[in-house]
Amino acid sequence: MASISSTISSSKVEGTNVYSPSGDKLGSIDDLLIDKHSGRVRYAALEFGGFLGLGSDRYPLPWDQLKYDTSKDGYVVHLSKEQLENAPRYALNDTPTYTDDYGRKVYDHYGSSWWV
Repeated sequence: MASISSTISSSKVEGTNVYSPSGDKLGSIDDLLIDKHSGRVRYAALEFGGFLGLGSDRYPLPWDQLKYDTSKDGYVVHLSKEQLENAPRYALNDTPTYTDDYGRKVYDHYGSSWWV
């Protein structure tokens, strides 16, 4: 019996679609942000909005908010487009400084537990 790997290369995650629970495509993963000390993925930067990549913003999502769905070949996040529109975000060329204060703000928005 072949086993299924529980790990994946970041290059394979980038570009993966993200869906709402109802199946609406919200965007795709643009980048992963990894904690230097723990080595754990803190955020997935979701590209959302705009048209053909123009005018789209990046939404840092706590990694624990994303669940991989094999039937969709993508991630599902329990957010609607409306909830995402009010979430912390940044423009493509304005990457924020990911301080602990910034992280708490992001995690609080999504109701996730922050760790230090």
